[in-house]
This record gives sequence, C-alpha cells and structure tokens, in this order.
Amino acid sequence: MPERKAMAVAVKRVYEPVSGSDGARVLVDRLWPRGLSKGEAALAAWLRDLAPSDDLRKWYHAQPQQWVLFRKRYLKELSLPQAQNDLEQLYDLARSRKRLTLLYASKNETHNNAVVLKELLEGARKPPTGTGGGILKAMRSREAAVRRR
Repeated sequence: MPERKAMAVAVKRVYEPVSGSDGARVLVDRLWPRGLSKGEAALAAWLRDLAPSDDLRKWYHAQPQQWVLFRKRYLKELSLPQAQNDLEQLYDLARSRKRLTLLYASKNETHNNAVVLKELLEGARKPPTGTGGGILKAMRSREAAVRRR
C-alpha cells in the first residue's frame, strides 16, 4: 500500500495577513469577521455550520477556563446532522490540498473551535462523541509545545 502524505493543517486568526504558505484558507466561524472584506480574507470556503452554536460560543466566552467541557460539547455538535455537509466539505478540502489553514476570529489563539477541527483533520476521523484518549494526548502535546515557545 503506498504511503499517504500527511496534509499540513494550520490554524490562524483571520485578521493576520494572507500568506502564500496558507494554502486553502477556510473560515470556520458562524459570523463574518468585523472590518474584513471578502477580498482581504481570500477564502477558499466559509463553513459556517462548523462553528459552535451561539449558545455554546456565548457559554464558553463567559467561562474560558472550561476548555475541556467546551471541546466535548463542540464535538457533540459536530456530530449533529446540520454540521455534516460542511464537515464533509472540510474533509474534501483536506484531501485535495497540500496545505489547509483554518481561520477563526477569536482572540484566544490556543483554545478555539479551529484548534478542535485541526485535531479532527489530523486524526483523519469523524467527530467522536467524547474526548477519547487519542485526542486528549494530541491536545496535551500541542499545549506543551505552546508552553515551550
């Protein structure tokens, strides 16, 4: 069986400048970012239905220390029928591109929905209903890498 090349997935604030190394730029927020034109965003896709629900987003914004619980609830939302079309489109983009950049507007650069989606893509699996050991291990190693910076 031929070896499958790993696709590079990046996570970036939508307000950061566009870079040639971004690859396909995909906005994964429900609302359009304030003060940004569609031309400036340079998107391959805007997948609104991959964003957390308004209720979950507002809950997490008020309680940012609840990252693990937010993540678990968000993964559960991604398993709902309304997210399936956008989730399939995201997987299709990931399979067809060498590089993919998930864009978000949140000021929290380490704990946001794009980070969760990156973990899903890197695990090449559908959203689980919980926070299984593999995802938790990936989360811990990513957080350790952030602390070393």
